[in-house]
Amino acid sequence: MEHITTISEAQTHSDLPEFIQTSDEVSKDYETPVPVGFTSFNALKHRIRHHYELASDYYYSLWGEHIHHGYFLSASDTKEVAQVRLIDLLLDISKLPAGSTVLDVGCGIGGTTRHLAKKHGCTVVGLTISGKQVEMANTLTREETTPGDEQVDLGEFVKLGSGKVRYVELDAEKMGDYFADDSRNNSFDCVWISEAMSHIPNKSLCFREASKLLNTGGKLVVADWFRAEDLTDAQRQADIRPIEDGMLLPPLCSQAEYVSYAKEVGLSVFSKPFDISKEVSKTCLRLNVLEL
Repeated sequence: MEHITTISEAQTHSDLPEFIQTSDEVSKDYETPVPVGFTSFNALKHRIRHHYELASDYYYSLWGEHIHHGYFLSASDTKEVAQVRLIDLLLDISKLPAGSTVLDVGCGIGGTTRHLAKKHGCTVVGLTISGKQVEMANTLTREETTPGDEQVDLGEFVKLGSGKVRYVELDAEKMGDYFADDSRNNSFDCVWISEAMSHIPNKSLCFREASKLLNTGGKLVVADWFRAEDLTDAQRQADIRPIEDGMLLPPLCSQAEYVSYAKEVGLSVFSKPFDISKEVSKTCLRLNVLEL
């Protein structure tokens, strides 16, 4: 299975149309839902929300603040170093300027949201379907603030480094309309979706909603799971379907399908997609070591 990064650039608004296996040793102290198949996309959304309401404490104990893969370049890299390197890789290839406004879709417990604010001076809104993750993100943010910067409640931004953050509980498929009515942020220089779009059932709608929110010249930055091209039905059933069920995913797309969805809403490819499967695969090995 491919893990590919793709970057798209917005044109003017007038151009736009309307895993982890848990061991008894680590998971015994946490309630984690058992993976099952889903009967509809709405049912899947409810299961995803329920899953993260129950399992986010567990994921934090295992992954740390960044609930995404790491980009390993050396045998001595720690998981934490590699996870931050993946963020920095996306920053490098997207050429996102410091101080940009960013919507971090599928922000989890806010690790990337806070990193972009502290290290890149961005104003970042973290979006997640889970109220539990918003609660955890706000708690972790308070722990990182300096005296006088503690205002996190009531949906207000909090200062982190030279940037600032806030968090929103929201279904990503509704983000376009939600932020259109939000006077604090109704457009962004970047919509950032790292290892989260694969959870979203209606990919075409997600690309459309993201495009509504981009400023002219803004970028949609995506890192995600993809299935390989030209798989047989037998391969999909044997290799892909168990991943989809276990990870609470609708049918996985190919990289080419994402590019097609992007072009349909008026986005152009800014940086050619490429495969980083080899570099991120060590994350699972490191997590398995932690579980022994």
